[in-house]
Amino acid sequence: MLNLLTLSIVNVLNTSSNPDVLFKTLLPEVGAYLDCDRCFLYLREPNTGLGKVPFCWVRNDSIPMIYDEGWKLDSPSLPDRDPMFAAALRAEPSIAIEDVETASLDILNKQFERENFGHRALIHAHICYEGQLWGVLQPSVFGRPRQWTQLEQAAIEQLVQAITPSVTSYVMSYNPTGAVQCSGKSE
Repeated sequence: MLNLLTLSIVNVLNTSSNPDVLFKTLLPEVGAYLDCDRCFLYLREPNTGLGKVPFCWVRNDSIPMIYDEGWKLDSPSLPDRDPMFAAALRAEPSIAIEDVETASLDILNKQFERENFGHRALIHAHICYEGQLWGVLQPSVFGRPRQWTQLEQAAIEQLVQAITPSVTSYVMSYNPTGAVQCSGKSE
């Protein structure tokens, strides 16, 4: 398979075996590659619905940080309020949004995005394993629309495949529930 990732991202993937180090080092590289303003990683234990955002990179202090130190139960109403999260729960393909303001209402809830995230464009990259949602990688841009190229979207999908074992390992080590840990390819 053709490697669509930058050399710096490949180097991070090849040299960081510890998930904490991997994610802290990876997010700034993803931000630089996509020329985005923020990139965060939401992690989730699919059997319990507990999740958190332990890793976030922002370009500068004017961009709001998304960070949750503790595990929190998904709100039962979240899939109804956030169509992208509902799609992720169904292990559907990742979603690239060029402009939150003009996106279809069946894809996203503009008001929810404004109130909770503030971004204008984003990729909602679903990290799924065995048909279950384990996380979301979310690079985003503020203040302007952003067209995501097919190459960028394919590279993010390749990155999601590469980090899925580390995501499941992180989740299991910090929130063990007896679920099966990923050892290879994600869905």
